[in-house]
Amino acid sequence: MPPPPASRPGPDDYAAAPGAYVSLVPEGDILASMEGGLASTLATYRGLADAAALAVHAPYTWSLKQVLGHVIDCERVFGFRALAIARRDPSGLPGFDENAYMRSVDFDAIPLAGLVDEYEHLRRSHLAFFRHLPSEAWTRAGVANDERITVLALAYVIVGHERHHMRIVSSRLARA
Repeated sequence: MPPPPASRPGPDDYAAAPGAYVSLVPEGDILASMEGGLASTLATYRGLADAAALAVHAPYTWSLKQVLGHVIDCERVFGFRALAIARRDPSGLPGFDENAYMRSVDFDAIPLAGLVDEYEHLRRSHLAFFRHLPSEAWTRAGVANDERITVLALAYVIVGHERHHMRIVSSRLARA
């Protein structure tokens, strides 16, 4: 399959809200950025003891396990959006309330190794999906959360969202 577009998504590829995440992704190959995020997140979380991952560092309200669970949930949602749009699903995709998702699960009760394993499998699955896209699928647009977005922009959102949270995790661990 052809590589992803070398250019970043343009301003017409996404609405304002996801733009904050898109802006966190460096220039270059989006799949390489996705692989880099995988390696970095795995190194960070594999270096933690389960008890350390239960820590909540003020002013934050989520444990490090909850942050990873949130990243997993969001990547799953963003990945499904990319799949639906790439496959030309005409239905608009709903938004989601990440706080309601968090209230519905106890990530702290899941062994850290299990969360890390789930994250790794999900990311590797998304890497395979994006690698197999035909070139024209990257520019396909659909509606998610009542806003227009392209498949390319969703790949950037996946990477940027993870990068946003991992910067916070790294700063929390540096101060712990």
